[in-house]
Order: sequence, then structure tokens, then C-alpha cells
Amino acid sequence: MKTPNLGYKRNNYAEEKTGQEIVVQSKSYWKDSFNRLKKNKVAMVCMGIIIILALVAILAPLISPYDPNQQNLAIALQSPSGEHLFGTDEYGRDILSRVIYGTRVSLSAGIIAQIIATILGVTLGSLAGYYGGKVDTVISRIMEIFAAFPDLLLAMAIMFALGTGLTSLFIALAIVNWVQTARMVRGQVMQLKEKEFVEACIASGGSGFRIIMKHMIPNCISTIIVLITLGIPSAILTEASLSFLGIGIQPPDPSWGSMISYAQPYINSDPLYSIFPGIAIIITVISFNMFGDGLRDALDPKLKN
Repeated sequence: MKTPNLGYKRNNYAEEKTGQEIVVQSKSYWKDSFNRLKKNKVAMVCMGIIIILALVAILAPLISPYDPNQQNLAIALQSPSGEHLFGTDEYGRDILSRVIYGTRVSLSAGIIAQIIATILGVTLGSLAGYYGGKVDTVISRIMEIFAAFPDLLLAMAIMFALGTGLTSLFIALAIVNWVQTARMVRGQVMQLKEKEFVEACIASGGSGFRIIMKHMIPNCISTIIVLITLGIPSAILTEASLSFLGIGIQPPDPSWGSMISYAQPYINSDPLYSIFPGIAIIITVISFNMFGDGLRDALDPKLKN
């Protein structure tokens, strides 16, 4: 009678110990990844710039010197001065204020659209990778159809179909950006489902939904984080392009892309009008791209010592 009890205690202790080791390894992985990220000075600087941009977007009403839509034709196309650091546009609106409020539009478009794209991509990619067969075939054909269209042309077509507005813009950007996430997640899930722990879950009667949610997606989280970070600048550029073409953010709401578009007739007489929003786009996109590259290197398990 004693032998089974001792065996049960040993097994129970082994399970507890294994569970503790898994937790420790998980914490150690994220800690090591953060330490590698801190060593990447460029990525840390870019992360600081992203944080500043986020604060600018959140605190725009407090730090903006003027109402971005306040018009004063008496000071139209004024050069940079003490009162208007970036000058004024053709309606006498303060360019600095409009650049600050444009940060809200660009970041919200990039982040919200990428979140929607990630949810869609992770869902379809994990279903295709786990179930395979006809499910994989159908989803893969859908991905190929969307990937066949240039991003900007597809976004333009969706905007024409849905109409202008923030909601339509979010949907268009999400539809444009979900395919890459779905492909990456599908590939990882196909590799993971061959692992022993997944076979054990299936043998113990675990449902496909539970296995995907509890085991597949958590093991893909580092890849998903990197894809989100690298997808945001792509969405920001697409939003700026749509606004530049007049089918994105509509006036009088400020957008960096629309500001560059409105500055075209004055490019020779007042080049700074278009330069300032252009610099804002460049800084934002480069910061996200460089931070995403650093984050990818930090989360790459192959780099773990």
C-alpha cells in the first residue's frame, strides 16, 4: 500500500517541479530578451521616440499652441516665427498645431488597424495551420487573392466601396495588412502541432479550440509582437498615402498626408509647409521599423546564450 502512495507523491512532486521550471524558463526568456533589447542602443532610442510620439498624441490638446482648425487669412502662408514656430498654411492655421494633432491620426490609424489585422491574421492563420486539409486550402487561397493586389490599390478600392471616414480607414488598413500575419502564424502552428506536447493534449481529449488558444497562440506570441511593431509603420504610410490622394482623413481634420497634398501648390514659395509633416512621417516610420528590427533580434530564441 505504501509503494503506490510514494509513487504518487514522487509523480506529483515531479509535475510541480516541472511546472516551476516552465515558469522560470518563461520568465527567464522574457528577461533575457529585454536585456538583449537594452543592449541595442538604436532600438532603445527609437523606443523613446515612439513613447514621445504617443505622449504627444495623448496630450495634444494641452501642448498644442493653437486650435488646429482655427483660420486667420490675414496671416496665411506666414514663415516660421516666434508666434508660429512652423509657420501657417494657406488658411492661416498653425502648422505646428496641425502636425501635433496629425500624430493622433497617424498613430491611431497604425495601431488600431494593426490590432484588427493581427486578430484576423492570427485567427485565420492558426486555423489553417492546425486543421490543414480543406480549411488550409480555402484560407490559403484567400490569402493569395489578397496578396495579389498592391496594398495601396487594394486600400483605395476598399475606401471607395465603404466611403471616407476613420472606421472605413481602419477596415481598409486592416484588410491590407492581415495576410503577412496569417502566413507567419500558419507556418509556426504547422511546426508546433508536430510537437509531443500537442500530441499529448490531443490524446488527453483536448479540443482544437483549446489547444489553439492555450498552446499554439501563446507559443507564437513573440512573432506576433514583432509583426505588430513592423506592421504599424506600413499602416501609417498607407494612411498618409490615402490622405494625400484625398480619400483618407477628410478636412478639416489634420493628417500628415493631407497636409503634404495641400502644400503642393506652394512647394516653391513655401517649401517648409510640406517639409514639416514629411519629417514627422519619416521619423515615425523609421522609429517603428528600427524598434521592430531590434525587438525581432531580441526575441529570436537562436540568439539566446
